[in-house]
Amino acid sequence: MSIRVSHVHGEHIAVEAPHGTEILRYVYRPDPEAYEARKPYAHPVRTLAGRTVTGYRPSDHRWHKGLQMTASHLSGQNFWGGNTYVHGQGYQMLPERVGSMRHDVFTEFAVADDRFAFTERLTWVENGGAEWAREVRGLTVHSVDEGAGAWALDWSIHLTNVRDEPLTFGSPTTEGREMAGYTGLQWRGPRDFTGGTAFGPDSVTGAEKLMGTQGPWLAYTAEHDEADGHSTIVFAHAPENLDGRTPVHESHWFVRAEPIPTAAFSWAFFEEFELPPGDSFAYRYRIVFADGAWDADRVAAHLEGLPW
Repeated sequence: MSIRVSHVHGEHIAVEAPHGTEILRYVYRPDPEAYEARKPYAHPVRTLAGRTVTGYRPSDHRWHKGLQMTASHLSGQNFWGGNTYVHGQGYQMLPERVGSMRHDVFTEFAVADDRFAFTERLTWVENGGAEWAREVRGLTVHSVDEGAGAWALDWSIHLTNVRDEPLTFGSPTTEGREMAGYTGLQWRGPRDFTGGTAFGPDSVTGAEKLMGTQGPWLAYTAEHDEADGHSTIVFAHAPENLDGRTPVHESHWFVRAEPIPTAAFSWAFFEEFELPPGDSFAYRYRIVFADGAWDADRVAAHLEGLPW
């Protein structure tokens, strides 16, 4: 048996596991709400057992949509969505600062029995309509392992500044709010993941202890409502993200279990960085979606079996 891929042109791409469960839906249809920072996102995302592990437009943050690439502070614009943090003023409703990411075209689809990959080109557009950046995005579904109860999603970004001046990336923390490094590839969990357990490879447990730290991977596990059982989400950096030479800026974990379940590969947590005109940066990430409450040893062993 093999995975199944379907494409509703202009709307979304869906991937089904061999037994028929839709495990990923990537939505690129333009969002109707400009204030939520229109951009493609993945939701719903499910484990092989069919348990949903992403949240969509929760009442606390309507702009949180599953798994999505974001940039909360970019040269005065907000590509995260919603309210913007302003130094000395707190969060402000500033719709004129909310940008968008426009889907332009898919340039590649590659489907095999146990693997699906696509390449997408997008344009980052500031609120006034100026095109600021070109992105080449890659998503790959692979390692669908019913025995392990897990599958993996690789997500890459290659971003080029097309302005005639630098792009400055930051976060609420760089604007003065402590421990609020919202930015980068962000996951929002479903409501029943609130209060879950985050842990890393060095026996550090608890979102509050992991917030703002660095490491090759971070995992989050929680028990579902309705369905009996837990699910585990693993967020992992590609080796070059952490080698100290390749990345345009070092990354830190942004993770919360309370009052909301969320995690992000924050690329500008504590300090801003600039991308000069014409320059590019790239990151690769891996997210594993698993049934059950995995521990650190099981996470490490599973990742070891998924070479880059």
